Amino acid sequence: MRILAAMSGGVDSAVAAARAVEAGHDVVGVHLALSRAGGTLRTGSRGCCTIEDALDARRAADLLGIPFYVWDFSERFRDDVIADFVSEYQAGRTPNPCMRCNEKIKFAALLERAIELGFDAVCTGHYATLVPTESGLELHRAADNAKDQSYVLGVLTAEQLAHTYFPLGTTPSKAAVRAEAEARGLSVAQKPDSHDICFIPDGDTRGWLAEKVGTATGEIVDRTGAVVGSHEGAHAFTVGQRRGLKLGVPAPDGKPRFVLEVRPVSNTVVVGPKEALATREIAGARFSWAGAAPVESEFRCDVQIRAHAEPVAAHAFVESDGVRVVPDEPLDGVAPGQTAVLYVGTRVLGQFTIDRTISAVPVGA
Repeated sequence: MRILAAMSGGVDSAVAAARAVEAGHDVVGVHLALSRAGGTLRTGSRGCCTIEDALDARRAADLLGIPFYVWDFSERFRDDVIADFVSEYQAGRTPNPCMRCNEKIKFAALLERAIELGFDAVCTGHYATLVPTESGLELHRAADNAKDQSYVLGVLTAEQLAHTYFPLGTTPSKAAVRAEAEARGLSVAQKPDSHDICFIPDGDTRGWLAEKVGTATGEIVDRTGAVVGSHEGAHAFTVGQRRGLKLGVPAPDGKPRFVLEVRPVSNTVVVGPKEALATREIAGARFSWAGAAPVESEFRCDVQIRAHAEPVAAHAFVESDGVRVVPDEPLDGVAPGQTAVLYVGTRVLGQFTIDRTISAVPVGA
C-alpha cells in the first residue's frame, strides 16, 4: 500500500512509520504545521507540532530513508479546532480539542489530501486496533489499556477507518515502543510525551481564554439562586471545578462547593455540593458511528466520558433527536461539550457530544 505517515515528531509516530516501512509499504512522511507563530518552541514536555517537533520528525524520516514534507494546515486548524474551542467555552461547554483535531484535521483534511494524492491510508502512532469483519472494519481498544487512545478516535467514520493504519495497536506497552525506537537508532526514543492543549503550551487555559474573549464580571450562585460570590468571566469555569472559586459566602454545612453549571447568556456560574455532580442521564444530538451502526435503537453498552476515565455500564437509546444514555451508576462531573464514547466490549461503537444532562440529586435534596 501507499502509506502517508503522519509524523508528529514524537516516538510513537516515528516507530509507527518505521513499522510501515518494514512491512513493505511505500511510505511518505508528513508533518503538519498547525501554527504560523514564528519561533514556536516546546515548553518543557508540553504541546506538540512545534519547530522542534518538525525537526525531530525530519530526522526520523531521514533515518528511515523515506521522503518527508511539511504541510501547512494552520488555517484549517485555526478555523476547525481553535475557533471551535473558543466558541464552545463561550457557550458554556467544555470542548475536547484533541477530539476535534482528529475529526477535522488528521482524519478529514489530511486524509482527504492523502486520497487525492493517491495514497491508500494514513498511518499514525495512535494506540488502537482495527479488526476486519464481514460488515467492515471495527475500531477496538489497544492491547495496552494504559496507553489506549480509542476514545479520541471515536469520531472516526466507517469511511475514514477504511483508510487508516495503526501499527502500534497490538504493542504491549509504551516501554516496548521506546525500546524499539532505541534499537532502531531513532533520536526521539526517550523524548517526553506531549500533554495539555497544544495551542496553549504554558497550560494557562484561563489566561488564554481571557485574552481571546475578554473579562466580564458576573455572579456565582448556589442551586437556589442565592448569590455566593462573583467572577470575571464565566468562560473560565468548567463543571466539576473546585479551585479558584473565591466564594464570599461559605456553604451552610461548611463543605467545599463545586461548579455545577455555566450559564453564558447571563454570565452566571452555579455551584453546589460534590454530590450534585452525580449525573443519571446524558444525551446529545451530534453523533456518529465508528463503523456499522447498531441494529437496535436500544442496547447495552459501556460509556466513557473522558480519555482516561473508567467505562461505565449503561443503557443507550437512539432517538429522533440524538442519542441518550442512562448509566447503571451515576457519572461524576459531566460537562456539556464533553464527548461520550460508546463501547461494546473493546469495540468503539460510536460517540456523541453531550449537550443535555440530568443530575442524580434534585435541588433541595
